[in-house]
Formats: sequence, structure tokens, C-alpha cells
Amino acid sequence: MAGSALGTILRVTTWGESHGKGIGVVVDGCPAGLPLEEGDIQSYLNRRKPGQSKFTTARQEGDQVEILSGVFGGRTTGTPIALEVRNTDQRSHDYSNIMDIYRPGHADYTFDQKYGFRDYRGGGRSSGRETIARVAAGAIACRLLESLGITVRAYTREVGGICIAQERFEMWNNRLYMPDARAAAQAEARLEELMAGKDSCGGVVECIIRGMPAGAGEPVFEKLDANLAKAMLSIGAVKGFEIGDGFAASRARGSENNDGFGISHKAADGSPYLSGRIEKQTNHSGGTLGGISDGSDIVMRAAFKPTPSIAQPQHTVNQNGEETVVEIKGRHDPIIVPRAVVVVEAMAALTAADMLLLSMTSRLDRVQAFFARDRV
Repeated sequence: MAGSALGTILRVTTWGESHGKGIGVVVDGCPAGLPLEEGDIQSYLNRRKPGQSKFTTARQEGDQVEILSGVFGGRTTGTPIALEVRNTDQRSHDYSNIMDIYRPGHADYTFDQKYGFRDYRGGGRSSGRETIARVAAGAIACRLLESLGITVRAYTREVGGICIAQERFEMWNNRLYMPDARAAAQAEARLEELMAGKDSCGGVVECIIRGMPAGAGEPVFEKLDANLAKAMLSIGAVKGFEIGDGFAASRARGSENNDGFGISHKAADGSPYLSGRIEKQTNHSGGTLGGISDGSDIVMRAAFKPTPSIAQPQHTVNQNGEETVVEIKGRHDPIIVPRAVVVVEAMAALTAADMLLLSMTSRLDRVQAFFARDRV
């Protein structure tokens, strides 16, 4: 299938289906020498796996990752890294009653129109289970970025219209990954009501990349923010993307939206220093200017639609063009957002790492400095 690969230098190719034997990914272009073990990847997969609470699907999958190639002695070898997660709890019979029906909100109809054939068992490649491969690859990208002092962190900003308050922002200790205990409690109560009514809701995930140096990204088609948008919108349930002030910028004046520059006299840890580093005084642009990182935090948001699989009767048609009513059975998340937080992190990390590697050859003086080491 075309369109299963992402990236230019750090390139990932995912494979597998929701109800197939497994899900996997090949990560090519990762530099040699990066410390990497299965546990580093598993910690990310554990954050997205099902069955963690009543707000996620009851499908019981261990989602245990196995590194098949590209790592030796606990370090990457510079060759393609192949990862696999086996499916162990498929219940394909749950979908037998809808094999000829186009489910509202799903890709059933569009898959049929494109290929003339589709895997009705959980959606096949269009299933959210494909994101296992993205998260596994993203864990490697996060390790690479961390070695450069760059961190990627995402969290739930909004659930069903209930948004966190910045003044109450704190590290989360709840099932929704919301950094606001009061908002999380309100959101859980809202979800309880929706579940009782056999309904679902969506939400917003916010992601921040810290420590990204200025100069990553291209000024035209390969803009950093454009590639981040593509990465986020490639997640099946994402229907909107913002960076910085996003749509709010359209309602602001230029004097309000422009980020002034100044000279910093403090390091990132707050200690004074005299390097005179240039930095923005505000961050309405969200960390990019002209498609290139500007050295400030990259702040973005992805809007997720409600889970389309609901048990309410819904009007639809079948493959024979006959109108019918469908009630979705099986095990489904009443909200996708909590498990999608780590998916957003993964896609942001993959994009940022690839753009950094691409930027290494942008300036001749830096290329000369790199190769000059071998002549000393």
C-alpha cells in the first residue's frame, strides 16, 4: 500500500492490520550508537495500550514489542530497525454482522471505493491499532531527541468541551492525562453520562517540544510546521491542527500577534549568563517563523473527533446500496484522546528528529567544520 512511510532521513514504514497477526514498523536512518533497548520502547507502548480504564476499549493486549534488527549490544547499529508487536486478543467475529455495512464515521466506504475490497475486521489498516507502530518508532525518535537535550511532551487539553485551566496546571494523576485535577474530574463525569447513553466524545491534545534549536525546517514546501500538521492529521481521528495561537491569530491585531525579540541574560535553567542569546519575548507563533524553528517552545494542538463506534442505532447503507440501521458491537473506546496523547508525542518527535537531521547540511561552514575533524 502506498502512503505507509513518513520522513526523509529518519524514515519510518508501518505495516500490519488490526486483526492480522501483528503490527510493526521499520525505522531507517537512525544514527548508530544510540542506546536502545526494548524497555525504552515498551514504556511508550504501555501508555497507549487498551484496557487501562473503563474509558478505553476492553481489548486485552499486552502490546509487547520485539526488536528484530538494527540494535546490537544495547545500541543502534545505523541499519534499519525492525520492530514487531503481535496481536493476541482479536475477536474478528465481533465484526461479522457488519461485514457488508458501511459504518458511519469510519473508512469502510472510502476503502471500498479506492480498492474495491476492504478488511472489515476492525478497519484493517485504517484502525487506530496501527498507531502502535507509530508509537514504537516515536519512542526511538524521543530517545534521539533526548540525547540532544530536546524533550517532547503531550497531554490532554480538552475533553468534550471541558478544558484545563492554566492556573491549575500540574502533572496529571488521572486516567485522562489531563494536567488539571478539577477539569479531569468534570471530564470523567461527562464521560460517564455519555457511556450511559451509548455515546462518545472527542477532545484536544496539546504537545510541546522544548529545546529545539533555531534553524530546523525548510522555507517552502518542507516547513517544520507544515510537516507537523501533516504528521498530526495523518492520525486517523484528528480533524484539526493548530500551532501557536492557531485560529486565534486570525482575530488578533499585528501588534498583538507579533513576537518581539530581545537579548536573554539567563540560561534555560534560570541561572545568569553573558552570551547575549537572542530570544522571543512572547510565543504567539508557536516556535516557528517562516517554516523554520526559532528556538522557542514549539506548541501545537490536535483536535480529535468522537469515537465513531457507538452502540446507538445509526442510519447507513450496505454494499448493495440498501438502506439499513447499524448498532456497533464489540469493544471500543468511548473517547480516543487519553490513549492518543502518546501518539501525538510520537508523531511530533518523528517529525522534529527528521527535520533536525535534514538541517545538518543547510550551511557550508557547519559541513566544513564537521569534516575538518578528520584532517586534524
